[in-house]
Amino acid sequence: KPRQSPRTGCSTVTDTTGSMINPQTVPLSLYIHLPWCTRKCPYCDFNSHEGFTDSLQQPYVEALLADLDSQQAWWQDRPIHSIFIGGGTPSLFEGRWLGALLEGISIKANLSRDVEITLESNPGSAECDRFAGYHAAGVNRLSLGVQSFDDRALKTLGRIHSGDDARRALDIVAAAGFQRWNIDLMHGLPGQDAQSAASDLTEAVRRSAGHISWYQLTIERNTHFWSAPPVLPDESELESIQQVGDAILADAGLHQYEVSAFSTEGEESQHNLNYWRFGDYIGLGAGAHGKISLADGSIIRTQRTRAPSDYLAVTKSLPLSAPQGVTISPAEKITEFAMNTLRLKSGVPVTHFAQTTGTAVEQLIAAAETAVSRGWVEAPGKGQFVTTPLGYQFLDSVIETFL
Repeated sequence: KPRQSPRTGCSTVTDTTGSMINPQTVPLSLYIHLPWCTRKCPYCDFNSHEGFTDSLQQPYVEALLADLDSQQAWWQDRPIHSIFIGGGTPSLFEGRWLGALLEGISIKANLSRDVEITLESNPGSAECDRFAGYHAAGVNRLSLGVQSFDDRALKTLGRIHSGDDARRALDIVAAAGFQRWNIDLMHGLPGQDAQSAASDLTEAVRRSAGHISWYQLTIERNTHFWSAPPVLPDESELESIQQVGDAILADAGLHQYEVSAFSTEGEESQHNLNYWRFGDYIGLGAGAHGKISLADGSIIRTQRTRAPSDYLAVTKSLPLSAPQGVTISPAEKITEFAMNTLRLKSGVPVTHFAQTTGTAVEQLIAAAETAVSRGWVEAPGKGQFVTTPLGYQFLDSVIETFL
């Protein structure tokens, strides 16, 4: 188990290469996992479970706040810049319980003045009727899982909402007072061609608030689609979809700032940016992961037990023990830094490597030699750690050079 940070959390230490790390300079976010869904989608490999009942809301909120208490020694009084409530389907929870959760967090933690609080939600009738309550609870950004406006595609994806449900939900989001929301949209769906994908994306652009997550359906292990895969568009059609979609997004003024994230200036997801910039995050909830930098120069990763019933059972025996963290090795620091930051179109300053890993930048430069020689990554000596346009087309291969 790694040594705990001093109470102040402000000290700096020098690693064996002479670089320094100060946890207070690494931005901190909070991820909260609400693991229940009305029905498991056939493509989903997230930690989500059916069987939600309203009676689970209070004990789960209490468990989350106890979980936060148990990890306080690691993050201390560092300000939290963003909160993301994901799932599952977090919008199964009523606004009053999310309000109780956020109020409890604000008492226990130091929230930044302009903290971004995002809630994942679905366009089903029961969920969207609660949007006003979420806004009143303090949520200031929604991520709406539309996936498609086409009823046939939604049925194939196992979604429980229709295209009209999605349109109605987006109208209600605006009426509820939200000014910031993301539309989650898939492409490369079974039976989809460039024309139907363009129709989907055009409608999403028209109804967006300046942010769209547009990503290709992939078949993952431990899903229904893995054991009974649907017929997906071929490579030629997928390329056509990508080209048409990129043009639609560019014409609308939505710039690509990450692999599947497009926004107007200033509407980027601050929470996700923190992940991709190799920031820290506290993980609360069943199966939630965390990453915390400590003042001794180490970085630890945490994970809570995945089954909701087990998670609730553990929290009944208070106080919770601090989660056991796994310290990542110096080599893993380089790999994980590259896996995250190279997803960003703009990359990050090379100096950011030492600030977030406590490792000398010369080690990153050495690890990047192969990618640089292939023209996939700009030479870090130029001051920016960034994927080239060529490398961005082969990002998986780029990352493999850092393994």
